[in-house]
Amino acid sequence: MSFLTSIQNRYTTKVYNPTKKISTAQIKELKEILRMSPSSINSQPWKFTFVSDPDTKKELAKASYFNDQKVINSDTVVVFSRIDNIDKFEQQIEQTLPEGAVGYFKQVIKPQPETMIKEWFDKQVYLALGVFLSACAEMGIDSTPMEGIEADKYNQILHGGDYNTLVAVAIGYRDQNDSNQVNITPKSRRPVLEVTQSI
Repeated sequence: MSFLTSIQNRYTTKVYNPTKKISTAQIKELKEILRMSPSSINSQPWKFTFVSDPDTKKELAKASYFNDQKVINSDTVVVFSRIDNIDKFEQQIEQTLPEGAVGYFKQVIKPQPETMIKEWFDKQVYLALGVFLSACAEMGIDSTPMEGIEADKYNQILHGGDYNTLVAVAIGYRDQNDSNQVNITPKSRRPVLEVTQSI
C-alpha cells in the first residue's frame, strides 16, 4: 500500500474495539518515530506520554469531555506536551545543540514575550503530531487526535511538572460498526486545485 493510499484511508476514529491491542513492537516503533520527528533548530521542546494503564485512562477520560469513550476503549492514549519551563529548555539546548542553533534561539526567539516563545514550542509539538498521525496510518493503526481535553487536569493526573499538555491522541483499532469509516462516510476534502498551486 502506498503512503497516499494510507492517508486516503485514514480517518478520525470515533469508536474503538477495546479487545484488539497494539503490539509492544509497534508501540516501541511509534516512540522512536516521535523521537525522530523534526523541529525547528532540532529544538525538541516536548514530551510524549504513552498511557495504557486502565485506571489512568479512566482518570483521563473524566477530563476529556465528549472524548471519554475513545480514551477508555482505545488501546493507548498518547499525550503530547510542550516544555513549560523556558530556563530548563535553554539549559537543554545548550547541552545538546550546536552553537548556531543556540544562538538562533537566544537572538531570535528568546527576546520575544513568554507567550510567543511558548507558541513557538507548541508549533514544534504539532509538527510531531502530524508525523505521528501519518505513521499510525502507514502502520494500519487507527487514531483520534483530541484537543477536546482539560489540559490542566491532564497535567495533574500525569504529574506534568515542567511540561504542559497540548493535545492527546487515542490509538488502537476501530470497532467494525464505527460509522466514521471512509467506506461508510466518505471523506470530504476541498479539490486539489483549491488548496495547492504550482508556480
